[in-house]
Amino acid sequence: MLTVLGFAMIATFLVLIMMKKLSPIAALVLIPALFCVAVGQGAQLGDYVIEGVGKLAPTAAMLMFAIVYFGVMIDVGLFDPIVRGILRFCKADPVRVVVGTAVLAAIVSLDGDGSTTFMITVSAMYPLYKRLGMSLVVMTGVAATANGVMNTLPWGGPTARAATALKLDAADIFVPMIPALGAGLLFVFALAYVLGRRERKRIGYLTLDEVLVPETGTETVLVAAGGGGADLAKKAAGGSGDAPGVPTPSGAGAGAGAVTGAGDGADEGFQGLDPNRATLRPKLYWFNAGLTVALLTAMILELMPIPVLFLLGAALALTVNYPNMAEQKARIAAHADNVLNVAGMVFAAAVFTGVLTGTGMVKHMADWLVGAIPEGMGPYMALVTGVLSLPLTYFMSNDGFYFGVLPVLAEAGAAHGVSPLEIARASLVGQALHMSSPLVPAVYVLVGMAKVEFGDHTRFTVKWAALTSLVVLAAGVLFGII
Repeated sequence: MLTVLGFAMIATFLVLIMMKKLSPIAALVLIPALFCVAVGQGAQLGDYVIEGVGKLAPTAAMLMFAIVYFGVMIDVGLFDPIVRGILRFCKADPVRVVVGTAVLAAIVSLDGDGSTTFMITVSAMYPLYKRLGMSLVVMTGVAATANGVMNTLPWGGPTARAATALKLDAADIFVPMIPALGAGLLFVFALAYVLGRRERKRIGYLTLDEVLVPETGTETVLVAAGGGGADLAKKAAGGSGDAPGVPTPSGAGAGAGAVTGAGDGADEGFQGLDPNRATLRPKLYWFNAGLTVALLTAMILELMPIPVLFLLGAALALTVNYPNMAEQKARIAAHADNVLNVAGMVFAAAVFTGVLTGTGMVKHMADWLVGAIPEGMGPYMALVTGVLSLPLTYFMSNDGFYFGVLPVLAEAGAAHGVSPLEIARASLVGQALHMSSPLVPAVYVLVGMAKVEFGDHTRFTVKWAALTSLVVLAAGVLFGII
């Protein structure tokens, strides 16, 4: 009974948010509350929620202060050279823009933190997508999928969890998987090229001069203001509408565009981030760069808990760059929307995960799936694990999958002579899809900053992310890794 109700609760949640009948926060809170009552455990709802909030509170704190820290780094101009380099490569070609998104997301993902990756990628690419009238779900989908492949780095989380759960060395799991993960990343780049071609066909190939037409209307944001990108794109493309199968969220083609320097040269004019914004601190560039490198190094070396590192980093960055109290308050206020949105999502997700775990739904769902594996599939448990990692890491947290389900799969594989190392490697396959799961806090940073509806992102991304995971699995089998 709990198995059926567990799957029904997840399905209800996904259907309602994709149909936009409920906001993600409301769905994450109300649906599990109703199902908790339905299974006769309504009296324990408070305990389940408090337990879930307790487990996710460090994540919420980390995201809150990470948003403030990287928001300040964007304000002071730390990432402007990266943005200019990417934009020089992208120019006004939609194909280059989408491929540039994938490359940037993959590079930034080396820090092992999804929310950091999404903040930097969206901040760099969002103005360009808006200005060209491109579909923002293409940006979020490509960024999430690229980050999902890179999330398998030993310091990214899943590999460490698999190693801990099965008492293995993380390097023994990850290093042999590099060729398969490389194939997955190449597939993401190829996918970005195909989606870019689709966008180019939809909106046309704009020249830089067309993109740099002066705009009217301004708004105070991290970037310079502009608007009308969709109208410009449609004019250049002869008035074509949205491409079938590529949903454009409300407002995707209008609003703040953030391209600056109209009339300047191609290299300097189209910069994305306003080079004249008052928040810049060029004299402190190397201090901020050193602070960021030190922060990321401390994260990788695990010198302190990540929430503490970001808390200290945010406080130091604000104090040094904006010693005036009013300026500090202004910077915090500028990022308050993102902080509140993401923190709210995380605590709402705590209700969902708390009920799933507390009622026993997760355990029953996992046991049912493992029990449903035919006896004859025993020698192929590594392949089975790879396939199961797609739905399980999407519908469950990484902790739930790696510490709850993976040991059971490994035990079943060992009974048929399958190495735990193969099982562990196969378990990494689903991460490309996992990064778009509604249970991953970082995805709310992505869709929130990109101003994309979560349902639109889910509808567009899931199929491509699942295909990427299957490519990684196929490559692993082909190379004899799995």
